[in-house]
Amino acid sequence: MLSNLLNTNEVKNAAGTEVEFQSLRLLDRQRVFSQITETPALPHRLTISHSETGKGMKSRRRSVVRIDKTVISGVDNVTPITVSAYVVLDLPVGAMTTITEASNALAELMSFVATTGSGTTVLFDGTGNGSAALLTGGL
Repeated sequence: MLSNLLNTNEVKNAAGTEVEFQSLRLLDRQRVFSQITETPALPHRLTISHSETGKGMKSRRRSVVRIDKTVISGVDNVTPITVSAYVVLDLPVGAMTTITEASNALAELMSFVATTGSGTTVLFDGTGNGSAALLTGGL
């Protein structure tokens, strides 16, 4: 289980600077964090949620880690806009005996998003191969 405070570099922005969050609410299968220094009119949320469907061998779990950040539009300096980014892990938990392949799939996704082909450094600035494709709409 996560701490109520995410304030020891668990979350970083594009510059690699820590962004601190505190637990806002904990529901049955969902936890929401708010940025500690957010402006109330411009919420910045980190949400972790899980849902399960099916039974027995057909049981699946869908887990989501999501960031929603509300900022003022750069177009008119008045309109609030929300940017969302999330990772979804859809697992056939009823037919799994280990999390090895799920870990591999998640590692491959994170590697593609946060590194370049020749690099071994994790990049937070959006220049990883997958990040660049997401940010520019490129293929």
